[in-house]
Amino acid sequence: MANVTRRFNQGIPMRDGVTLAADLTLPEELPAPAVVVRTPYGKTGELQTKRAETFAAAGYVAVFVDVRGRGDSDGAFTPYAADGPDGYDVIEWAAAQEWCIGAVATWGGSYGGHIQWLAALEKPPSLKAMVAIVTPSDPFVENPTGLPTPMSINWFRLVDARVPQHTDNVDWMSVYAHRPLLSMDEAAGFVSENWRETLRHSTLDEFWEPHRYQHRIAEVDVPVLHISGWYDDEEIGTPLNFSLMVEAGHADQRLLMGPWGHQVNTTRKLGEVDFGPDALIDLDNVTVAFLDEHVKGSAPSEAAAPVRIFLMGANEWRDETSWPPAGATEQTWWLASSGRANSLFGDGRLISGPAPGEGASDTWTHDPDRPVPFVTGASSSQIGGPDDYYGVETRGDVLVYTSDVFDEPVDLIGPVRFVGHVSTSAHDADVVAMLLDVHPNNFVQRLCDGMVRLRFRDGHKSRQDVRPGETYEVDIAMWDTCHRLLPGHRLRLQITSSAFPKHDVNLGTGGDMISEADGVIATQTLWHDPERPSRLVVTARPC
Repeated sequence: MANVTRRFNQGIPMRDGVTLAADLTLPEELPAPAVVVRTPYGKTGELQTKRAETFAAAGYVAVFVDVRGRGDSDGAFTPYAADGPDGYDVIEWAAAQEWCIGAVATWGGSYGGHIQWLAALEKPPSLKAMVAIVTPSDPFVENPTGLPTPMSINWFRLVDARVPQHTDNVDWMSVYAHRPLLSMDEAAGFVSENWRETLRHSTLDEFWEPHRYQHRIAEVDVPVLHISGWYDDEEIGTPLNFSLMVEAGHADQRLLMGPWGHQVNTTRKLGEVDFGPDALIDLDNVTVAFLDEHVKGSAPSEAAAPVRIFLMGANEWRDETSWPPAGATEQTWWLASSGRANSLFGDGRLISGPAPGEGASDTWTHDPDRPVPFVTGASSSQIGGPDDYYGVETRGDVLVYTSDVFDEPVDLIGPVRFVGHVSTSAHDADVVAMLLDVHPNNFVQRLCDGMVRLRFRDGHKSRQDVRPGETYEVDIAMWDTCHRLLPGHRLRLQITSSAFPKHDVNLGTGGDMISEADGVIATQTLWHDPERPSRLVVTARPC
């Protein structure tokens, strides 16, 4: 790219004496506003160069920084621990340089999205806007077992030592099945103190405080462009953050959700599902327009809608004023069966309208050595997608509840949740709920899912005892979807006690789950009678 100046490995002093390293890409006209990008994955490379050139072409100084302990930066890498104060120091350093006008924005995805919020909580005065992409939530929102997903050991290997590690030379599916969890890193051929330290904190203790931001998000008063995809494996945080910021009264919040996975706007097809020619957009143009408006003060010729979402099934974009959109309301589907909802060949039904006047219960067996699979590739870079669960639902340890065929299209747009009444013969159990679209050809497309571990049924501040045979009500957030159910399709709810390897397998002992290797076979019961009305709650809107 012509007319840019590059400066490599510029030292940025932190308040504690550690020096971080930055690569700068400066536009021809200076001084200019800056865009800070902090990453644990390396500040240099082809993708980073292209991104920096995009910002420079738009008149911004691109400041790409290796986070503490990674790449060319000094210090030790402990995920998130110093990223709040470090972010403040980097932003204010950039604002004070002769090439900067004093206005700074931040941009980044995944880890780089999360740490923007941590920095914003420090209130750097020069921060004018954020572009937060596929942003993880606070601890235990995405991993409600109290433990990291087994697949995160793949990520800990990626960020082992100082530079990104090659991860395709390990049989990860075998590693994920390793017990105990504490030595899973050794099973993958390395030792990670960060992995082991994370495992030691299964409740929301002080260890997690530097990681958290959503409980204080109202303190962040800057314009934010929130970007994610409906099949991002960290999707729940993006619409949640947008809603929390709007509820706090902060202006200039934008939400953009596409038919994408964790790598946003890279493909129109996920698995077997093609979302059509409109699935990909000029995201660079959207980003630059947002920055120009809120950093440079350049008013757009036409104001963008606060919410832009892709409606899967219809495969079209929609502009909305809020999330969930206006006109979308909660709709309840009641679970029903004659006690034989096991597998797709059973008699489980989803019933809309008034609650049934009578009911039954369904039981299934959970064997920790034969967990129900969660369909996914081996890499933690994308966990699951619009996958076909027909084969999974032939298992007897999967409860299946299906609606009648839809005669008219219905849009599912918003949060989804499951309220269930469950008991177990063990001292702990997981309840996993998944929403699916059953196509006329019996392709069973996963839409969204969620789970609860009974020991954490009241949250993660402390663990609760689980008494065998006692019935517990659970309220499971199943994240969000934006999907049109077409005529001829059916809605389905799947209930299991495992989703491996997305979640670690509950051994049922009530023990620490970290050092244990052996579990117990448990009998689980789901009640759906008038006294214990288990139900699916979706957010829907007529077409």
